[in-house]
Order: sequence, then C-alpha cells, then structure tokens
Amino acid sequence: MTDTRAPLITPVLVAGCAVILVSFAIRASFGVFQIPIATEFNWPRAEFSMAIAIQNLFWGIGQPLFGALAERVGDRKAIILGALLYAAGLVLSSFAVTPEAHQFYETLIGFGIAGTGFGVILAVVGRASSTENRSMSLAIATAAGSAGQVFGAPVAEWLLGFMSWQEVFLLFAAAVLTSLLALPWMRSPQMATKTELEESLGQILTKAFKDPSFTLIFLGFFSCGYQLAFFTAHFPALVTEMCGAIDPRGLLAGLGITSTSALGAISISVIGAANIGGTLLAGYLGNRLPKKYLLTSIYALRAVASIAFILSPITPASVLLFSLVMGALWLATVPLTSGLIAHIYGLRYMGTLYGIVFFSHQLGAFLGVWLGGRLYDIYGDYTAVWWVGVGVGIFSAVVHLPIKEVPLGQRVAKVFS
Repeated sequence: MTDTRAPLITPVLVAGCAVILVSFAIRASFGVFQIPIATEFNWPRAEFSMAIAIQNLFWGIGQPLFGALAERVGDRKAIILGALLYAAGLVLSSFAVTPEAHQFYETLIGFGIAGTGFGVILAVVGRASSTENRSMSLAIATAAGSAGQVFGAPVAEWLLGFMSWQEVFLLFAAAVLTSLLALPWMRSPQMATKTELEESLGQILTKAFKDPSFTLIFLGFFSCGYQLAFFTAHFPALVTEMCGAIDPRGLLAGLGITSTSALGAISISVIGAANIGGTLLAGYLGNRLPKKYLLTSIYALRAVASIAFILSPITPASVLLFSLVMGALWLATVPLTSGLIAHIYGLRYMGTLYGIVFFSHQLGAFLGVWLGGRLYDIYGDYTAVWWVGVGVGIFSAVVHLPIKEVPLGQRVAKVFS
C-alpha cells in the first residue's frame, strides 16, 4: 500500500535550517566578546551590553517588518536583504572604536537577524508543511538555531585565541553571505485556506488585536526574550567571574576546558546542544497536547531551575548541570508559540503576526541584556538581575493559562450559530 503522507523533511525545511543555523551561530556568540571588547577600550560592562541590547531591540522591531515584507515581495528577497544588513553591520562594527558606534551598527545586525531568523524562516517552513507535520517542522527549524548555538560561542572563543575580535567579525560577515547559497531550494507553496487568502493584512490584524488571547501570547513571550538574551550576553561573563576554579587534574581540564572563560563559552554550547532535544520534544508534544499548557510548564521549569542555580554554590558542575536543564527548555517555546499563532489565526499572515509577538520577546531581550550590564556595574555581580528573570518567568507561566486555543474562525462561528 502506498504511503500518501506528506514527507517531513523537504528542501524548504533543509534550506531554512541552513540559513537559521548560520544566523544563530553568530548571534549566540556575542556574549563571548563582552570581556575582550570592554578590556581593549576600557569600557564599563554596560557599554557593550547596551550594544547587544540595541541589537535585540532592533531584531524585534525588524521582525514584523520583515514578516510583512516577505508576504508582500517574497520570502527569499526578504532573506537576502536581511543577510546584507547582517553582514554590513558586522563589517562596520569591526571598525568601531567608540560605544556609540558599536551601538549604532548593532541596529543593522538586529535587522539582519530579523531577516534571517525565526520570523521569516518559520513562516516559510510553516506554509510548506502539511498540517500533521507542521509542529515538528517548526521544531526542527528552531532546533537548527540551537545547532548554531552549539558551536557559535566555542568557535568564537577559539578564533579569539589567534585572531582579533575585529577579524572574527569580518569572518562572520562572510559566513552570513555564504548562507544565501541555500536560497534556491527555498520555494514555499502558499498552503492557506481560501478564507485566509481572501482576508487582507489589516483585517487579520484587527481581529488579532481585538482578541485577548493574542495579547496574552504577546505578554507571555516577553520573559522568554529576557531570559534568553540575558544568558546569551552575560552568562559567559558570569561564569568567568563567579564560578569556582577549574580543577587542573579533573575531567574538564582533560577535555581542554582549563579556564572559567572557556567554561563560559562551552556553557552556551551545552545549552544549544540540550535544546535540540528539548525543541524537538516540544514539537512532538505540540501536536498532541494543548500548546498553552506546554508553554506554562516550560516557563515554570525555567524559574525553578534558575532559583536552584542561584541559591547553590556556583561550581563547574553546577554550571554544566544548569546549562543542560536550561538548554532543554531554551527555544522549546518558539515552535509552540509560532504553532499557536498559526493554529489560532491561520497561515496567510503568520510571519507578520509572529513578528509582532516576537517584538515583545525582543523588548524583554533588550531589558535583559541592558539591565544585566547596568546592575552589574552597580552591584558588581549578576544576582539582582537574575532574580528579575525569575519573576518575569513566573509571570509568563501564569499568563498563558487563560489563552483560548481554538481557531479564531471557529470561535466567531460559534458566536453566530
């Protein structure tokens, strides 16, 4: 008997994974440059933190813009523009010698990540996937970002061993442009219903903005951005400065991890590796369980893990254990949140709607990165900002519970039936 099920692995999915892998490998490495850049220019920690915070903010601003652009002129043109901005920002940053210049050029990098990141790629993958495969396809594309994170920070740390940070930025710019070679395979069919195709962007935005569930999704994604951006930008530095010494005769030293700075970079890699499994599991469960309850569980578990870590002695073992646990929960929210939007509001304008929700994520990211640097300069450690992250995580766990996980059209139909 012939198997008529649609294939899970498609050229669109593979190409999307390639683009997002490179984009996120570079994005995840910026925390490694905190100490080298601050040391070279004798800047307070808050200066480069502000640059990364601005990057995250403009990533959020750019996400709905690139989502709408992709739906109007085509996905591939939007991705090309994003890659060009990304590369330009990296090249210009390599010549920056003042905090203001770094902060300005990070706006280009932020827009570049928006054009080569989740908002555009997940919308393409979502439209190209069958209904039964959509949640898992979104999870695989999200996991590709985690795969980039696995080697992004360690590769940056390794390159800094024999190159200047400026040369690393130039090399990263070349890598972004090389990822565009995957675009010929990125042809996505328009898998939307007739009703969705007949609706204008203004109509669906009006419906979404009037729906309390959309507001709750928007608010709930804030803490995800806060936590992820804070960890990416500051966790390597936190580990470098607050972790106990590496035992020169221990297992880590035998693996080549002989300093806390190396452990900090590896911790980001461990988070990315663990997240591949966590994200795929979230995609699998997203087809079988209510997505809002899965999201609540993820945010609650993040809060528990963060509390346990900060209340315990920070040792190499606790760093790796926390990285493993947090990694399993890291981007697991992304396929569930994007899948929830597609389920409730349809596929036609998924990129724009997800982009708007993602703006909340990036507002949180901006606050997490900037506040991390600011409170570090005030208190001399990261404890205060860590507890803020616990609080917003608990908020997100609660705010997902009232979401109505029913397609908007069905809810409207029930009202008039």
